[in-house]
Amino acid sequence: MSFFRSYIAPLLIVLIFAVAMLAVSARIFLPSDMVAPAPIEEPVSILRPMPLTSGDMVVPELSELIHGPA
Repeated sequence: MSFFRSYIAPLLIVLIFAVAMLAVSARIFLPSDMVAPAPIEEPVSILRPMPLTSGDMVVPELSELIHGPA
């Protein structure tokens, strides 16, 4: 057990740190268009609302969903 605590555990910690640092620093070598965050093509609020069921093509208004049908 003392062999594990003295040699193996510190080696595993250093190896995990080295792999993480390599993964983070690899972004330096990516092309410039891949370094930036992914673009958002269309905001979610502009998307067309989906119908509630396949046969029901009428989508209720927001006030109906909140307060119930009139």
